[in-house]
Amino acid sequence: MISIQNLHKRFGGILAVNDASFTIDTGSITGLIGPNGAGKTTLFNIIAGVYHPDSGTVLLDGEDITGLPPHQLFTKGLLRTFQIAHEFSSLTVKDNLMMVPSGQHGERLIDAWFRPARIATQEAQLAKRADEVISFLQLDQVKYEYAGNLSGGQKKLLELGRTMMVDAKIVFLDEVGAGVNRTLLNTIGDAILRLNSEQGYTFCMIEHDMEFISRLCDPVVVMAEGAVLATGSADDVRNNEEVIEAYLGTGLKNK
Repeated sequence: MISIQNLHKRFGGILAVNDASFTIDTGSITGLIGPNGAGKTTLFNIIAGVYHPDSGTVLLDGEDITGLPPHQLFTKGLLRTFQIAHEFSSLTVKDNLMMVPSGQHGERLIDAWFRPARIATQEAQLAKRADEVISFLQLDQVKYEYAGNLSGGQKKLLELGRTMMVDAKIVFLDEVGAGVNRTLLNTIGDAILRLNSEQGYTFCMIEHDMEFISRLCDPVVVMAEGAVLATGSADDVRNNEEVIEAYLGTGLKNK
């Protein structure tokens, strides 16, 4: 689904991404790991249109999407979440979900004036879908809670839920487990696995928790100093001496 070809990105004298190349297969859950400063989030930002690479290419189903802005990638089904959740804190959980789809009739003045029934019909459909997503993610107890009052793990679930409100082809998850307790992390993991197996979602995820990566991801791509160091199963990379060395001997096998 995604082909990343020879990406480079420099910030001043820092080469953040250095000739990175790998593919993400349709229907896979691909893990992206590496020590802090390896270039993982910068790579995500290039793919998601936040940064334009200095050179290299990103293909989505064979189409060159290099440098397209995030809103155009959104319409093509490429979505991402963030390490720090970007919820609308003063809106409820349900309202956060309902506002995701673009081109809603209520956004058009002419529809608001002359087609109120059309708006009402669409809003009812969105409300039904939001209720389905909330139930799927086990967030029923906070459906009408302001998103700003949620725990860190619940905010991560809400971010995942927002990707479910549109027809996503591939979702990039940036440290979905960061700051999340083990119980909620298991809930998030269950939701990702179900979306992958039941609804055909393709995922690529940055994560430091190797137990979580091992449970969800195959293959796992390892980055170090901006470059792709290794690719393989979780067990393969755990036992790769170059990978262990890249983690400065901190014992990746034990993480």
